[in-house]
Amino acid sequence: MVQEFKDFIAKGNVMDMAVGIIIGAAFTAIVSSLVGDLINPIIGLFTGGIDFTNKYAVLSGEVPAGASLEAAREAGASVFAYGSFIMAVINFLIIAWVVFMLVKMVNRAKAIAEKPDDVAPEVDTGPSELDILIEIRDSLKKSA
Repeated sequence: MVQEFKDFIAKGNVMDMAVGIIIGAAFTAIVSSLVGDLINPIIGLFTGGIDFTNKYAVLSGEVPAGASLEAAREAGASVFAYGSFIMAVINFLIIAWVVFMLVKMVNRAKAIAEKPDDVAPEVDTGPSELDILIEIRDSLKKSA
C-alpha cells in the first residue's frame, strides 16, 4: 500500500493538481479582494450605497430594531439572512465573470503562441505509388 501511495504521489498529474490548488487559493484571495475592495464599492455607488449584507428577516426571537445581522445572530434570534445570500450571488457572478475573462485571455494567448509564423506551401510530390500501379494496370488491360 505504501508503494502504491508513492507511485500515486510521484505521478505528474498529482503535482499539477497540487500546484493548481495552491495557485487557486492565492487567486481566490486576489479575486475576493478585487470584488470586496474595488467592485462592490462601485456597485454601491450605483445602488445608492445599499449594502445587502445586513438585510434579514427575524423568524423567531427578540432583536432590537435596526440591529445588524451579527447582533441579531448574537442575540440568539433565528434570522432569514436574505441579504447575505444576495451578496454571495453577486460576488459569485462577479468572480465567475473575472475567471471567464481570464480564461478567455489565456486561451487567446495560447492560440497566438501556437499559431505557426510561416506556413510552408504545399509541394506537389507527384503521383503516388498506388497511382503508378493503377496506371500500369490500366495500360496492361488496354494492350491485352
